[in-house]
Amino acid sequence: MDQNREMFTKASYPVLLLHLCAPAIVIMLVMVVYNMADTYFIGQTGDASKIAAVSLCGPVFTILSGLGTLLGSGGCTAISLAYGKKDLEKSRKYSSFCCYGALAVGVSFSIIVLPFQKPLVNLLGADQTTMPDMLDYLRILALGSPAVMFCNVFANVIRADGSARESMIANCLGTVVNILLDALFILAFSWDVAGAALATVIGNCVSSGYLLHYIIKKKPMFSLHPSDFCMNKDISLKVLSLGLPMAFSTLLMSFSHMLSNRMVVDYGSVALAAQGVSGKIGMPITMIAMGICMGMQPAVSFLYGAGNLKRMKQVLFNTSIFTIAVGSILTAICFFARDALVAAFIQDEEVISYGQIMVFASIATGPIYGLYQVCQTFLQSTGKASYATFVAILDKGLFFIPALFILRELFGLYGIVFAGTVTVLFSLAMGAMLSFIWHRKINKDEIPS
Repeated sequence: MDQNREMFTKASYPVLLLHLCAPAIVIMLVMVVYNMADTYFIGQTGDASKIAAVSLCGPVFTILSGLGTLLGSGGCTAISLAYGKKDLEKSRKYSSFCCYGALAVGVSFSIIVLPFQKPLVNLLGADQTTMPDMLDYLRILALGSPAVMFCNVFANVIRADGSARESMIANCLGTVVNILLDALFILAFSWDVAGAALATVIGNCVSSGYLLHYIIKKKPMFSLHPSDFCMNKDISLKVLSLGLPMAFSTLLMSFSHMLSNRMVVDYGSVALAAQGVSGKIGMPITMIAMGICMGMQPAVSFLYGAGNLKRMKQVLFNTSIFTIAVGSILTAICFFARDALVAAFIQDEEVISYGQIMVFASIATGPIYGLYQVCQTFLQSTGKASYATFVAILDKGLFFIPALFILRELFGLYGIVFAGTVTVLFSLAMGAMLSFIWHRKINKDEIPS
């Protein structure tokens, strides 16, 4: 614990990148592979309707992830702030609240989804071709939701004191299991979409098992003990308010994704499959930017809690430059290799034709997307949850949804595809403005005790 404290306060930025961001980037890349695995293996069947079914179910999994982010991201930030103030008792209470909150949400999700599967898949945009596969996927996901929730929450929580490597191990274990089981269930057993769902749930169970062992045996600052659980405002509201920005972003992204899918369905299952594949190709750029910022978040929260503003600003500035450089390189690679990347998922000329434009739309803001994440990280990590939440709502809802309808009317299918690009530009401008306002406020006031 003291070694991590020393790293936060004195280590060079490359050292911080190595110890904090590198594991977080690996986690995000693992998540990219995790998300791509189902699409890739199902794509080997050559059936575009099955890829469409997985794409249509995607928002439900994203909702579950968003609820996990609410507790995981909020818990990580709250514990990091307590860590900066050397308040071990509060950090244990925060982690216990996250544990039982995760299990409660997971069980509730199962109870809500299982009886209402058919109305839910209709809402998601199912037709007679995709409905049977979607029902199989949702049934298995709902049954495994407690494990998915626990994994999502504590893969974030244990990063609070800089334990990014252990979070990386948990994610890698689950992903390796998922990929191996995808190959077995889909290619060998021909379970298709149901096999993909089962592989996802089992992968999360393996990750949860590792996280549980690590928390119980290794880390005295974390607790799963019922005696440390409490729901008083000082604990619960702190976690939930700090988790709201990323949770709102994830949940609204799920809703927006569902709405976008419903719009694209009108253009056929091939267009929907192309959009699903293109989104997966653009995912590494956004996920790596998120990984860099996610890795630095505990350091920013610690430095803010400890009152070390000068070093906090240096970390944020260096992170901004780094995300621009990485985002630009990845965008160029994806752009020039876009046809080959689409073809790697499914050998379908129509899908590849759509994908040429759709991939460009998914990567167009790659060079600057990291700056948006830096703004979000700064606002959330320093406790300005209201600003961070507003920017998240703007990006995934207040601006994105009207943009979808307006651009569809003007440009049809490709208007829907480019709505996200336009929204990121607008949200970055708003995030930068609010970050500047909060930065000036921090400079004038003393750090809260």
